[in-house]
Amino acid sequence: MRKLLAIVVGCMLAALAAVASSALANAGPLPLAAGTSVKQDGQNLVWRLLLNHSFSPALLAREHRSLCLWIERARGGSIAGQVCVLGPAGRHGSPRLLYQPVTRRGAGRGRVIEAVVTRASDSELTATFLPADVGAGYRPLRWQVLSTQRPPACTPPAPSDLGCYVLFPARPTLLRLHAPQLIGCTAVGPAFVYHGPTDRREVALTFDDGPWYDTSAFLSLLEREHVNATFFEIGDQIGPLGQGGSIERRMLADGDMIGDHTWSHPDVGAGGAFAATQISQAAAAIRRATGGFEPCLFRAPYGDVGAGLISVARSLGFTTIQWNVDPRDWARPGVSAIYGNVLANTRPGSIIIQHDGGGDRSETLAALPYEIDGLRREGYQFVTVTQMLGEQLIYK
Repeated sequence: MRKLLAIVVGCMLAALAAVASSALANAGPLPLAAGTSVKQDGQNLVWRLLLNHSFSPALLAREHRSLCLWIERARGGSIAGQVCVLGPAGRHGSPRLLYQPVTRRGAGRGRVIEAVVTRASDSELTATFLPADVGAGYRPLRWQVLSTQRPPACTPPAPSDLGCYVLFPARPTLLRLHAPQLIGCTAVGPAFVYHGPTDRREVALTFDDGPWYDTSAFLSLLEREHVNATFFEIGDQIGPLGQGGSIERRMLADGDMIGDHTWSHPDVGAGGAFAATQISQAAAAIRRATGGFEPCLFRAPYGDVGAGLISVARSLGFTTIQWNVDPRDWARPGVSAIYGNVLANTRPGSIIIQHDGGGDRSETLAALPYEIDGLRREGYQFVTVTQMLGEQLIYK
């Protein structure tokens, strides 16, 4: 009997301790730990949020809590915007980020931004996003992280619009951002590909045989449509037709990718030293034009690819890129035939080949808006080949 009583009392004490622990965890704003930081990594900002105990993004709203990054102006310290953690949209999704611009009138209308949010533990969250998505440029800013809990869950010791809150760090920290320069990419995965992953509704538009007289018009159209593409360039055309490298630098500034299409567009399918020279010379021309960018994508002229060529390209640091959608635009079959072929044959992960150079490409240029509109209506997102394949971009 005494043994049974002791067990019951022990269970009651454990339950009370759990309740007390839960009450303590639910009282006040979540405590921020010293590892909390904001840093630049290439194009991105990386916000690492570290707490002194576990937390669930899905429960923040229910517990009247918030965890927000304040983005403050370098001069004067006024708040320009805030980025707050939201719970997942679905049962198995990742946490999300809500950005709100801030003016003297307060926080403006919020929008969920594109961000990669991961959790290495239940007390940590790391979010990666572009400065432009949170109203910032590549210039100095200050930051603080705000943790709040609003009444009635917490009563502040003094009246405050924020409720109970803590700030980390106590004073805004200066972060000096710099405009990143893309200097290369790293070939990963298979040495030869003709399509990307088929489990995502992504498509890669690719253009061969530039730079050419119409290349700037292609870039202007892609800029208006907010679409990124991949351009496979012929090395000996970069000097006379690349406008002193401004075409190539514009591509990289737009978020497009540049690939190697040999120096003079010969058949290099057999591989060997000749192919290596053709690839290396084109890569050097791209490097000179861009001020240092080293390409990692290679496409063989005429699509003539053999095992020897794939091996040579890989030894030089390239992934050989083929395609699985070809509207044969080079033959000038007509605008409707070009975009009709693209829309009929595109599938998730498709790599589409077209041409911005090597001849009259007015039909390709005219077909492109119809392709973009049609593929968007089917739910496709446009990515570069490096994005599609998950190849790492290198910045300085």
